[in-house]
Amino acid sequence: MLFDYRDTVPLSGMPPVSVEELGAFVRRYIADGWRLLALFGLPESSDENAPAGLCCVLAQDSSHYLAAMRTAPLQSYASMTPVTPQTHLFEREIFEQWGIRPEGHPWLKPVRRIPDAAEANARTQAEGGSLAAAPGQAAQPYPFYRVEGEEIHEVAVGPVHAGVIEPGHFRFQCHGENVLNLEIALGYQHRGLERMLVRGPLARCLPLLECAAGDTTIGHATAHCVLVERMAGCVVGPRAHRLRRVGLELERLANHTGDLGAIAGDTGFLPTASWNGRIRGDFLNTTACLCGNRFGRGLLRPGGTAYDLDADGCADMLARLKAAGRDVRGAVDVMLHTESVLERLTGTGYVSRESAQNLGLVGMAARACGLKVDARFHFPLADLPTRDCAPRVETTGDVLARTLVRSKEIDDSLRLLEADISTLASLPPLAEQPDAEALASLPPDTLAVSQVEGWRGEICHVAVTGPDGRFLTYKAIDPSFHNWPGLAMALRGNQISDFPLCNKSFNLSYCGHDL
Repeated sequence: MLFDYRDTVPLSGMPPVSVEELGAFVRRYIADGWRLLALFGLPESSDENAPAGLCCVLAQDSSHYLAAMRTAPLQSYASMTPVTPQTHLFEREIFEQWGIRPEGHPWLKPVRRIPDAAEANARTQAEGGSLAAAPGQAAQPYPFYRVEGEEIHEVAVGPVHAGVIEPGHFRFQCHGENVLNLEIALGYQHRGLERMLVRGPLARCLPLLECAAGDTTIGHATAHCVLVERMAGCVVGPRAHRLRRVGLELERLANHTGDLGAIAGDTGFLPTASWNGRIRGDFLNTTACLCGNRFGRGLLRPGGTAYDLDADGCADMLARLKAAGRDVRGAVDVMLHTESVLERLTGTGYVSRESAQNLGLVGMAARACGLKVDARFHFPLADLPTRDCAPRVETTGDVLARTLVRSKEIDDSLRLLEADISTLASLPPLAEQPDAEALASLPPDTLAVSQVEGWRGEICHVAVTGPDGRFLTYKAIDPSFHNWPGLAMALRGNQISDFPLCNKSFNLSYCGHDL
């Protein structure tokens, strides 16, 4: 079924089709240039033991249209991955969550690493979730890919890292210093988030999603609020839309600034590394001026925002942004005009346009490979002026390209913020917004989608309500879910010493992937 991205779809308008029809539908649309937003298990009812079928949502950026299709409950189907690699991780996840086997899948391993299947089953059942692995499955070590040869050696990194970051395991197959294959095993941060959202919307849903990926609070909060509003038919006013964009662009500025500093640090260029650490704090403190929290928690609520800016607050924020913007532009320009830095970044961590498209990369990782993918322009949340901003595209697909995309997006974010805050100073204050109870009653048997361009890339939330108007299933897709395979591709043919730099150039979320 085709529909405008802002519309909801009654399930009666998309009756179940055969799994063969769904497979042909996905293959045809992806071959025509559509992107796979989501492929997930859709249970028959809210009963934890209810059988599930498949449901998929695709997007066409040029037309602003989405397409959706579902099947009846099933136990297996012919894998789509050999023909459409974008389905790869989704099919593995569905098998892990629902036991629906994609026959012929070339890489059917856990998505969220669970070494002991029996223990995992006990845990998920205790939490009210579906089985993570087939009943009675024996505990086995994770089946890492192995490259055979007398001169091949294996390097294991993590899950505990020296930088006190989130846990994740990286397994390198190397010939000398050259990386033949990198396999990434995640899942250590799995919290069962999506299962906790079932039966919503509840008061806890928004705080939970604010923590889906710790550095993308406003991105995931916006996606949830927009989803609920579309289902409830709630119209958000222009002032609230401006405030939301202010939050999103401040989040983008803080993270791009921090990442550019980290990239500089891994090249040994300490001036920008040091400066950007401080400047990132300036942007975070500006967010705190907006809502009292440096990461933007509590800023949003379904129907609008929980905070507003008066004229004095707008003036103070503009002054802060002018100073921080001047500083970050100077710090980044120094790095980008240093030959030793450019030489280190150029050609490192290359991902081709074809690989990026096949893997379904999103955000700056996709734009660095020449793909014009940006939900701010293709699926905008509101009809706000874009101040001559556009998707910032590079074509070389290396660390330098990912660095340049970030640098250009900093300028765009500063322009958007200046325009929005100046406009907010002249607009009437927020009108009375709907309370939570008014948005808690959603239409039954309905599917809705929201897309938000977070700082890493497109965040997609999909929800389907049951006959009682409560969430039958809730699918949250962080851009990291799409982009972790891109990091693995970037290391092929590079040296193992390039890993920290490549990793920083993607800077993906562990918990955003694990949920």
